[in-house]
Amino acid sequence: MRILLIEDDTVLGAAVRDQIAGDGQSVDWVTRLDAAGDALGATSYDLILLDLMLPDGRGIGFLKRLRARGDVTPVIILTALDQVSDRIEGLNAGADDYLVKPFDLAELSARIGSVARRYSGNPNPIVSHGPLEIDLAARSIHRDGRPVQLTAREWALFEAFLSRPGQLLSKAQLEEKLYAFETEVESNTIEVHVSRLRKKLGSAVIETERGMGYRLGRP
Repeated sequence: MRILLIEDDTVLGAAVRDQIAGDGQSVDWVTRLDAAGDALGATSYDLILLDLMLPDGRGIGFLKRLRARGDVTPVIILTALDQVSDRIEGLNAGADDYLVKPFDLAELSARIGSVARRYSGNPNPIVSHGPLEIDLAARSIHRDGRPVQLTAREWALFEAFLSRPGQLLSKAQLEEKLYAFETEVESNTIEVHVSRLRKKLGSAVIETERGMGYRLGRP
């Protein structure tokens, strides 16, 4: 997944960013709502982590405007506001989850996984695909009962296919999943990683539509 983190606390923001990256997700971190608006205008995100008290405004207003224009990107609120009325306001504004600071980073990872599974239509964290058994929560894969190790980039790409079964994904869409990782995305990066995924998971796991893109293969 590609995640937008909107958080002005530099210590917490760095910790959350590192946790997300360690989970194999890509993350863009901004500290202001205006920068968040610019990021959303330029990039398609799978999830937003939203602080409520920011230097240039309240996150609730930002969320309401997001939903008013029809943006259904999942949003998890991260805030120190812990009153029941605050939670109700956040959820009524369109948030998918609400996490009160201070929180455990492992719990944040679990909440992110839970929201992502709901939106991908896989509420069960265990998914079977042919000879593959995929644990979305643990981010682990077994092929014919044997564990398969994926790099963070390989997992990010494979997760993109899993979340959109049967849908054709263009090279540009797949590259977006990798831009927030440290290393540069080269012109042949997608081809290289698709080749590696086929070697590890099976040659039919990803289908190619020549000149158009890739899709998850049939089980």
